[in-house]
Amino acid sequence: MKAQVSIIMGSTSDWPVMQKTADFLNEMQIPFEVNALSAHRTPEQVEKFAKNAKENGIKVIIAAAGMAAHLPGVIAAMTPLPVIGVPIKASLDGMDALLAIVQMPPGIPVATVGINGSLNAGILAAQIIGSGDDAIFNKTVEYKEDLKKKIAKANEDLSAHKFKYRTN
Repeated sequence: MKAQVSIIMGSTSDWPVMQKTADFLNEMQIPFEVNALSAHRTPEQVEKFAKNAKENGIKVIIAAAGMAAHLPGVIAAMTPLPVIGVPIKASLDGMDALLAIVQMPPGIPVATVGINGSLNAGILAAQIIGSGDDAIFNKTVEYKEDLKKKIAKANEDLSAHKFKYRTN
């Protein structure tokens, strides 16, 4: 089994957030790898990873970073593969990371999800892969159908709460 998605974190302190990505990819049966690489502390390793990702079978890179948040942009500058940035709430309520990841210069795009939005990063990665893989595509469709069922069930549960002045 060869990884199709690479989950990269600037620090293992990001793992509690990024585990949601891993859980989702595992549920979708998409092979993935997880590594800690720092744009500041291990720039040579980041470069080696980014430049060899495609040859290693990676189709999508999910890069998480807090504070200075350079990791997703540095990786995107070194690979033509799609990069999804996950801003981590580490300081300034994560706004520093969000702005650092989303404000990339022309030609170096990084798809960016919300602060600590690693589940959405996993879903987006599955949708990207699913655009060329019918089995994964169908799994993402099924996942979204299940979301609809959860909302319908939630409304059903809410209807059990009776109030004198409730109108629905």
